[in-house]
Amino acid sequence: MRETLDLLRSEPRGRIFFLALAQSSLGTGAGYIALLLIAESRFSSPWAISLVLIADLVPAMLLGPLFGAVADRWSRKSCMIVADLLRAFAFAGIVVFDSFEATVALAMLAGAGTGLFTPAALASLPSVVDSPRRVPAATSLYGAVGDLGFTIGPAFAAVVLVFGGNETLLWVNVATFALSGAILVPLRFGAVPAHPPDTPRPSLLAETRDGLRATAGMPAVRLVLLASSAALFCAGLLNIAELFLATDVIGTSQAGFGVLVAFFGLGFIAGSLSGAKGGSPPTLKRRYLIGVAVLGAGLVAIGLTGNLYVGFATFALGGFGNGQLLVYERLLIQAACPDELFGRVFGIKDALTAWAFAIAFLVGGAAVSTAGPAAVITAAGALCLVIAWVVALALRGHWGPTPDSGEAARDAGAVSA
Repeated sequence: MRETLDLLRSEPRGRIFFLALAQSSLGTGAGYIALLLIAESRFSSPWAISLVLIADLVPAMLLGPLFGAVADRWSRKSCMIVADLLRAFAFAGIVVFDSFEATVALAMLAGAGTGLFTPAALASLPSVVDSPRRVPAATSLYGAVGDLGFTIGPAFAAVVLVFGGNETLLWVNVATFALSGAILVPLRFGAVPAHPPDTPRPSLLAETRDGLRATAGMPAVRLVLLASSAALFCAGLLNIAELFLATDVIGTSQAGFGVLVAFFGLGFIAGSLSGAKGGSPPTLKRRYLIGVAVLGAGLVAIGLTGNLYVGFATFALGGFGNGQLLVYERLLIQAACPDELFGRVFGIKDALTAWAFAIAFLVGGAAVSTAGPAAVITAAGALCLVIAWVVALALRGHWGPTPDSGEAARDAGAVSA
């Protein structure tokens, strides 16, 4: 926490960047609630709601590596501003056009904005601060601020809904995206990545393929990306089953369920902030693996929970592991990859994450109906623990304290500013 406060005190550009991100994340969390309510009120079908939510994931699923290549080819700041404007336009369109087809198409456009924003923002983090030693704090704060929006956003949505309808809530979301873009315009960060002079630049598609090949050629990075995607599939199963666990097994109300989700969010924020100190590559690897294992243990504990107050602790534990997993994954990518690849690697990561959640959303409902929410969450936790063990074995030869090969030395490279 000390490192995070030091960043906010000492980095004026960082303060403004995270102010823009915080209010945008708050709008995103509230807008998610509005999108659910809009889909339910307009179409009154669980399938319609599912299609609207999946539409938001489709662009990242299909185009994540391409979005990453865009962030590596042009100004990352400009990519973030364009992404904010796309999302503002999309949510304004959802208010204006009420057909099912238009709502799905505009939700997909908003997803494209998010798909571009995420790799550009993550690739920009080293340039948001002046001191390279504060890059880990910026990376951890990015995750914490993002989840803070989803933790506080629903409560903010409830306040807005007292004074207006679903459309009002969506207009608030439009305003936060537009304001975010306006705040970012004068900031100096996220410049175009360096490219060798007098060297012809390949096409965007060729650079996308180069990014895929380069990522596949880094075994340690490849393992981490696949492991994180598998672990987030397990977390996605929790998203499907947790409401039924809360109401049918624990026996609490929807308000109690909201408190459980809030504790998961608080744990996530704490897990994200745990990465603020950074560390050497062996330390980052160890803490990443601990995060995967803690997420697994937390899911098992959640699945076995039968009491609301015990649930506060188990949900917080699972959230902490989730946040720790993600922040140390990002720090490992920063340590292992050159700046000119950041966007593409984070774009690939975003695509894998979107696929993991989409598959979890598709299979989770049937699994919960067949086995019950407690069994599904417990099984997801057990699978996550297996993933942690397998990946720990697979990474034994990578990011060690005494690199003895060119590949290991590359994987232990310094964070690029």
